[in-house]
Amino acid sequence: MSDYQRPGDLATVSRFAALAPTEAKAFLAFNHACERDDGTIPRKYRELISLAVALTTQCAYCLDVHAKAAAKAGATREELAETAMIAAAVRAGGTLGHALMALRLFEEQVPRP
Repeated sequence: MSDYQRPGDLATVSRFAALAPTEAKAFLAFNHACERDDGTIPRKYRELISLAVALTTQCAYCLDVHAKAAAKAGATREELAETAMIAAAVRAGGTLGHALMALRLFEEQVPRP
């Protein structure tokens, strides 16, 4: 993590949550519901999905939490690598999708010759 993002910052979550308690309570309840062990999706897959999203959003804190949680849930290095490659492909696909939209918007302003 960069100097801007430090693992110790996670210890300030409760202090931060106290600044917006209603929103924080709702967020944490939602987060806990998504991280439950009794869902249809097993814990390992929940962590790999979370890791893919963390890679895509580039959240260093989420990478820290979910890489460790995926390992504890039994994920392998190979599963982590495949998860990362899937996330990269989806992100690249999103770029291509937005490029198609950009081309359409551009052509609405500058018709094709």
